[in-house]
Amino acid sequence: MSKVTVVGAGKYGSTTAQRLAEADIADEVVITDIVEGLPQGLALDMNQSRPVVGYRTLVTGTNDYADTAGSDVVVITAGLPRKPGMTRMDLLEVNAGIVTNVVNQLMEYSPEAILIVVTNPLDQMTTLAAEVSGLPRHKVLGQAGMLDSARFAHFISGATGADILDIEAVTLGSHGATMVPVPSLCKVGGKPLAEALDADTIDELVDRTRSGGAEIVGLLKTGSAYYAPSAAAAAMVEAILTDSGATMPVCAWTEGQYGIEGVYLGVLAKLGASGVAEILETPLTETEVAALHEAAVAVKEKVEDLRQLGQDGE
Repeated sequence: MSKVTVVGAGKYGSTTAQRLAEADIADEVVITDIVEGLPQGLALDMNQSRPVVGYRTLVTGTNDYADTAGSDVVVITAGLPRKPGMTRMDLLEVNAGIVTNVVNQLMEYSPEAILIVVTNPLDQMTTLAAEVSGLPRHKVLGQAGMLDSARFAHFISGATGADILDIEAVTLGSHGATMVPVPSLCKVGGKPLAEALDADTIDELVDRTRSGGAEIVGLLKTGSAYYAPSAAAAAMVEAILTDSGATMPVCAWTEGQYGIEGVYLGVLAKLGASGVAEILETPLTETEVAALHEAAVAVKEKVEDLRQLGQDGE
C-alpha cells in the first residue's frame, strides 16, 4: 500500500494531489490543510471524478495530521505565496515558521517519509525541513530544477519553433536570482542549443527563465504559478514511488560535486525509493561551474539568515 500526502490545499497543493491521483501510482493521496472543510471538499470532488477519468487512487481530505500516518512521500506546499513585487526571500520568516510546524507534525506520524519541499524560498526551506526532521539528507529534497527547466524548455521552443517534446533543457543552482540555466546541456532535436540559437538569444532566454516565476506572479496579480510546479512535483513523486531512477534536476544535498558540499543546491540527480539515489556530476563549462559556486555561496548566506531568525526567536 503506497500513500502520498500533500500538505496545503491551495491551488498548488490541490493541483498536485489531482495530478498524483489521476496518475494512479498510489493507493491513497491525502490532502491536509488548516482550513476546515477545504481539503475534505476537494477530496470528495476528486474522488467523484474517478469513474470519469478512470483511476482508482483514493483521495482523503483532512485537517488532522494523524490521517497522514504511514506516508511514503510528502509534498510540502504550505506557506505564503508570492505577491507582485515580492522576492522569494521576502517569505523567509513567515514560511520558516510554517514549515517547522508542518515538519514536526509530519515526523510524528510518518517518521520514514521522503519529503519534497516546494515552499519558498525553496533552498532555505529544504534545508530547514532536513534539519527539523532529522531525516537522512537523501530523503529530503526540493522541487525547483524540474520547474525551472520546464520553463527554459518552453522559452526555447518559442524561440526555435521546435516541438516542445524535442527539447531538453536543464537548470541548476538556486531557485531564484542565482539560478543557473545550463545552455551547454540543452538540446533541440538532439542537437546542441548553440546550433539552433545565437548567443544573444540564448542569454535572453536564460534571463527570462530566471524571472519566470515573477513574470507569472505579475500577470496573475494574486497568487503564483501552480500548473507547471504541480506537474514537476508529481513527476518527482512518481520517480520515487516507482523507484524509476529517473534523472531530474532537483534541490539536493551536495557532498563535493563540482567542488561544492554542505549545501542544498539544484543538481541533476537520480530519484528512486530512497529519495536522491545519486547526484550526477555532468560536464559543464567553466562559466557554468563558476555560476554554480556563486549560487552555493548565496544559498549558504541565506541559510545563515534563516538560522539567525531562529536565534532571535529564542
